[in-house]
Amino acid sequence: MKTRITELLGCQYPIIQGGMAWVAEHTLAAAVSNAGGIGLIAGGNAPIDYLRDQIRKCKEKTDKPFGVNIMLMSPNADDLAQLVIDEGVKVVTTGAGSPGKYIPAWKQAGVKVIPVIPSVALAKRMEKAGADAVVAEGTESGGHIGEITTMCLVPQVVDALEIPVIAAGGIADGRGMAAAFMFGAEGVQIGTRFLASEECRIHPTFKELIIKAKDTDSVVTGRYTGHPCRNIKTKFSKKLANGERDGSLTPDEFEKLTLGSLRKAVQDGNLEEGSFLCGAIAGMINDVKPCSEIVREIVEQAEKLMHNS
Repeated sequence: MKTRITELLGCQYPIIQGGMAWVAEHTLAAAVSNAGGIGLIAGGNAPIDYLRDQIRKCKEKTDKPFGVNIMLMSPNADDLAQLVIDEGVKVVTTGAGSPGKYIPAWKQAGVKVIPVIPSVALAKRMEKAGADAVVAEGTESGGHIGEITTMCLVPQVVDALEIPVIAAGGIADGRGMAAAFMFGAEGVQIGTRFLASEECRIHPTFKELIIKAKDTDSVVTGRYTGHPCRNIKTKFSKKLANGERDGSLTPDEFEKLTLGSLRKAVQDGNLEEGSFLCGAIAGMINDVKPCSEIVREIVEQAEKLMHNS
């Protein structure tokens, strides 16, 4: 399964693990990289010393390439952009803004730059700015989302760009990977499936919610704040959705309630105050497996389907 993405990133399979805040740490990233994909460490708002430690620990667990995800709206973005250079990280994915001001220094340091984009317009801007590839992420994905579905977004981005495109949003098995390749993508980014991996260190309650989720068990909250997020349905997410719908929560009250809620979900399994972010694909996930098994099953199924086509 060789594509421009495997050539660009030096990995065996064109599978990238999503840079999920509070979730994507060195253990998960190393496991995905060792399985032949590209693991990511999530930068989020974490202290730089912590992230430096995460990068170094990942290097101890794998000699394969891995990357760091940088949320450009985070206050530590400038420092993290320099940290990946200092620590010799070779892959960076970005979200929530344009990485244009960092790209020249990254390119000089040999860093491969892959912005996550929700539209053709932003994809074109990123190509012009010097991105090596883009992740076209559909609204089916977990966490912060755009409005266009993966099925509609990916082929339009492929048609608009010369650089390779990685599909994301609603991909959890080989069928999704094969479909993405039919749309013209040359790789996939997968987040929610890796939540239910043995190496993922989220709270057991979080994993249980993923395993038990049905097809209708995700809800988008926060559209009126300008930061829509897809969550698993819980008492807390329903409270947010209802407050947004009936106006009983102002945007400021909404933001106050959700402050720190992702950490409360990931670390504490707090069903009353935690935001359990996941994609709409969670209803397809029924078991917890090692990352190596997850990657192998996805690749084998995708190859079989594409060979038969």
